[in-house]
Amino acid sequence: MGEFTMPSLGADMDEGTLVEWLVAPGDPLRKGDPVAVVETAKSTIEVECFESGAMGRLLVEPGATVPVGTPLALIEPAAGARREPEGRGKRQKHPVTPPAPAEPEPAPAPGPEPAGGDGEAAGTGPLIRRLAERRGVDLTALHGTGPAGRVTRADIERAATDTARPPRVRATPLARRRAAELGVDLSSVTGTGRDSVIRAEDVGGAAPGGAAAPAPPPPAAASVRPSRPPGEQAPGMRRAIARLMTRANRDIPHYYLSTTVDMAVSMDWLHEHNRRGPMAERLLPAALLLKAAALAAREVPALNGFWTDDRFTAGEGVHLGVAVSLRGGGLIAPVLHGADTLDLPALMGSLKDLVTRARTGRLRGSEVSDATLTVTNLGDQGVETVFGVIHPPQVALVGFGRVADRPWAVDGLLGVRPVVTVTLSADHRATDGAVGARYLTAVDRLLQKPEEL
Repeated sequence: MGEFTMPSLGADMDEGTLVEWLVAPGDPLRKGDPVAVVETAKSTIEVECFESGAMGRLLVEPGATVPVGTPLALIEPAAGARREPEGRGKRQKHPVTPPAPAEPEPAPAPGPEPAGGDGEAAGTGPLIRRLAERRGVDLTALHGTGPAGRVTRADIERAATDTARPPRVRATPLARRRAAELGVDLSSVTGTGRDSVIRAEDVGGAAPGGAAAPAPPPPAAASVRPSRPPGEQAPGMRRAIARLMTRANRDIPHYYLSTTVDMAVSMDWLHEHNRRGPMAERLLPAALLLKAAALAAREVPALNGFWTDDRFTAGEGVHLGVAVSLRGGGLIAPVLHGADTLDLPALMGSLKDLVTRARTGRLRGSEVSDATLTVTNLGDQGVETVFGVIHPPQVALVGFGRVADRPWAVDGLLGVRPVVTVTLSADHRATDGAVGARYLTAVDRLLQKPEEL
């Protein structure tokens, strides 16, 4: 039996709040299935299970804040897998409900036997039937987990607990917060979301007096759903960022390099690609910059990895963390896995999807961890140069400014060309300036051949 624990969703995460269970005890699980929603100081994230089986006992209730590594639930073997016989409780890592004291089996009551002729329904004995009657459990609707499908005492206790537990209401975290604010009982609300999930709008309509849901935000921010109420999100996130950046500045000996890249060839190619291609495959300059950053990291692997235990460990693949500013304040860096292997349309599509879900609080745990190199692009904010702070345990951060027209000499002739400033912040424990220079040179060279990206 395995454990589903509170994951670490970043170097700055010490604890998390369990917001919602997406599965119930007994539900089958496949590796990679989202099973819970966890709220961190930065965002609300769907956390996947990395073990197949079935959801067992839930150990933590929604709303609880627990440290990273705390067991949240038990993962049982998949149906049909061999189960440990009862009576081996000493090997359990967590307490289970102790069996009731043994009772002498009463003599069978006179009367006709049930169909089947053995005096036992569904493989049950008199003691089990007596216990089921006392706990109000319908044996005909119970699936036994004992040998040959026999119903065990644990099956009865589990069924009795499930019967006593109020039905689970599926609602978004924002809907639960709004229900608490308006005093709405979620069990009385009809959900209009996918699979009848209750949304914030449903809660607003069910509020006393028919309180309407908040007016929708302007179109530019229509998809935003802050992971915390607006008054709380930024301070909490700022504290988390401050802790991480303080640690990074204290522990990491940064060095900084920059170069200016002529983007004329890339921008000409981009305009032609967008003119000829379908609307769905149109690219932004960010796609070229990210792909060049990823390919250069593959060429210079000393900047693509982690500094842990006083040594450098190269990353397995190039996984770019992309800094995304959130509408409610703060930032998060979801991960483009295998960015060096994605073609430009796929990379552009993945980037759009990640940004949208980052700003609506619907990232998954695997999408906020294991970045091997972080990229920050403030060009859309009008910034021309950005020197970032390394996100530990990574050893480098790449910054891109805006593509701006500047006087530029080509073959001795002065003209106006689109250029971009590329910066590198790197860890002097892992590399030195010569390695960083090779990386920036590679980025420049790659951007001169955009058709090969």
